Amino acid sequence: MDQLSVEHLLGIKYLNANDIDLIFKTADHFKEVINRPIKKVPSLRDITIANLFFENSTRTKLSFELAEKRLSADIINFSAGQSSVKKGETLIDTVNNILSMKVDIVVMRHGNVGAGVFLSKHVNAKIINAGDGTHEHPTQALLDSYSIREKLGSVKGKKIVIVGDILHSRVALSNIFALQLQGAQVKVCGPTTLIPKHIASLGVEVETNLKKALEWCDVANVLRVQHERMDIKYFPSTREYTQLFGINKEILDNLGKKIVVMHPGPINRGVEITSDVADSDQSIILNQVENGVAVRMAVIYLLAQQIKR
Repeated sequence: MDQLSVEHLLGIKYLNANDIDLIFKTADHFKEVINRPIKKVPSLRDITIANLFFENSTRTKLSFELAEKRLSADIINFSAGQSSVKKGETLIDTVNNILSMKVDIVVMRHGNVGAGVFLSKHVNAKIINAGDGTHEHPTQALLDSYSIREKLGSVKGKKIVIVGDILHSRVALSNIFALQLQGAQVKVCGPTTLIPKHIASLGVEVETNLKKALEWCDVANVLRVQHERMDIKYFPSTREYTQLFGINKEILDNLGKKIVVMHPGPINRGVEITSDVADSDQSIILNQVENGVAVRMAVIYLLAQQIKR
């Protein structure tokens, strides 16, 4: 049985190309499973998984839950909004309480960068990072790459531009790591105020002209503007942002080639992307959602194989 080189999924930067390949091969198998009339497999019948979401999340949480149910795991859901965290309980206390219930795997989203790494050093369970602050969101990057591979046959040699709020995005960083590991070229495009200063050190080019970026790329991965993470104004108005960096059907039709459009969601329709683009045949947004379940099943399954009974 092939094994991952890591004991937890804390970030793409800890993975190698073989890990990604193994996750995708496993996801191919699970994708076939979830398209059957009976969508469950008994693979993880004796595994207990705790979903710890210290930050709000609808799509990621539902996707993980569905993946866990399809694998027949037992699930504990914990949402910090309704919990003792509000009363001042620390992360370690919360987790130790949950682990005393004999949990094998913890899926965690947390507002602090490195929360997953911190946890992995203090608790005896497999940790899957479902997003830590503005740092990484590894399963999102994996499902994005998997979706590109499915649509274009391979990620290697492809040109991907990530458009939008790169500064506040954990999706962007994980995607950059994952795409480069698989041999893709990556550019970022957005207002200079929303591009991190260190981005060039990651081997990523910056393009501030949206039209040029789209003419260059095979795939545009469009991110939403994360107003909830902004403590100051990074651009004059949403309208101005849309005029400079919003993608509409007219822009796509004038490119002279067909590019693939993706978006991790939730979409601000009419801001970074118009409905006629999001719902067009160039968009693989709904494929990303479906692939998210298969990829998360693969990650959970592969980490569960390492649990010593």
